[in-house]
Amino acid sequence: MRLSFQFRLIPFIATIVVVLVGLSLGNWQTRRAEEKLSLAREQSLQTAQPPLDLQLLSGDEIPANFRTVMMTGTFLTQWPIYLDNRPYRGQAGFYLLMPFKLNGSGKIILVMRGWLPRDTQDRQKLPATPTPQGLVKLVGVVRGSVSHVMQLGSEPALQAGVIRQNLEVAELSKASGLHFEKFIIEQTSETSDGLIRDWPQPSVGSDKHRGYAFQWYGLAVTALLFFIVTGLKRAK
Repeated sequence: MRLSFQFRLIPFIATIVVVLVGLSLGNWQTRRAEEKLSLAREQSLQTAQPPLDLQLLSGDEIPANFRTVMMTGTFLTQWPIYLDNRPYRGQAGFYLLMPFKLNGSGKIILVMRGWLPRDTQDRQKLPATPTPQGLVKLVGVVRGSVSHVMQLGSEPALQAGVIRQNLEVAELSKASGLHFEKFIIEQTSETSDGLIRDWPQPSVGSDKHRGYAFQWYGLAVTALLFFIVTGLKRAK
């Protein structure tokens, strides 16, 4: 029995589209996996370094991402910001952010103080969270920016005490009139405020992305094989 191949234009175009989409998304997931692995290597390298005293930084020097740092200063309580859609162990909640003024230099750094639960009856009601008064010594980890989530709807105007889904440091500088440094700190030290500081690790998830990449590559191969098999016919 001899076989011949019957070329059909429309199935061919559809196959090309599916193959290109599968390859494109597979490559994107592969790149995301490599980015996560690169973050893991950088995080491991910086975690091994001794804590850096931010008071010793000169000028506009920016510490490396994931570096453990310590600093002494005061919280500026007039500008708290609450980031919404930050669940913790299945419970809805917020991240509390607050400006922190370094003692001596006067530099202002945005500190992610920790997580607090959301009121299940009233989303706008925020629990009372004590803020340390006077000079405070903090330990934390440097992050280049605030983590983003998928935005649902439009954001309210940026003001003190606002509940937002996402935040840019430059945007906060403009709204508050405070000149923030170009990095933030995830606080890890305890200050008896009841906040949870079990921060998610940004380097986790490379295996998940590789799994997604395999699925997209598999879709591309399946589409190509389907086109070839359905195009074969017995030769008369």
